[in-house]
Amino acid sequence: MTAVGDEIERMRAVWNQTKIPVLYRRGKGFALLSRLPYDPSNRSWLQASGRRHPVWLAERKCWELPQAWFNRLVRRCLAKYGRVYIIQPFHAQEKCAPACWNAEGEECQCSCMGANHGSGHPEGRWKVVSDTFATRWGDREFACRLLTQAS
Repeated sequence: MTAVGDEIERMRAVWNQTKIPVLYRRGKGFALLSRLPYDPSNRSWLQASGRRHPVWLAERKCWELPQAWFNRLVRRCLAKYGRVYIIQPFHAQEKCAPACWNAEGEECQCSCMGANHGSGHPEGRWKVVSDTFATRWGDREFACRLLTQAS
């Protein structure tokens, strides 16, 4: 299995476990999804996060909540459960430089670790800031992290 496939399986395992709450941020314009350890009072506990009513999505076995509840819900999950998983999208930022692209020889000391070294100009849409710095944003990916309450 590829590294990406491994990461997808890890996120699927996190989403499907039942002991630690999970908040799934799908991105701008999408509602927040949440899975909580079973408790008959989950609806009322979630309702205390805001004025809108949480919506139970039976087919997904999760709650749909306003994105604006995210920060408050993270704090409340940490207070109640001591930890919370967060799954969210991100775009990795790549950094390199025209000096690297135009370099000769094999020694590369920039963050591309030699992937773009001596290429003339790597593929993709790079924003060149100076001869020593260029950046681009990668494709949308998802990250999973476990937050724990500070002791």
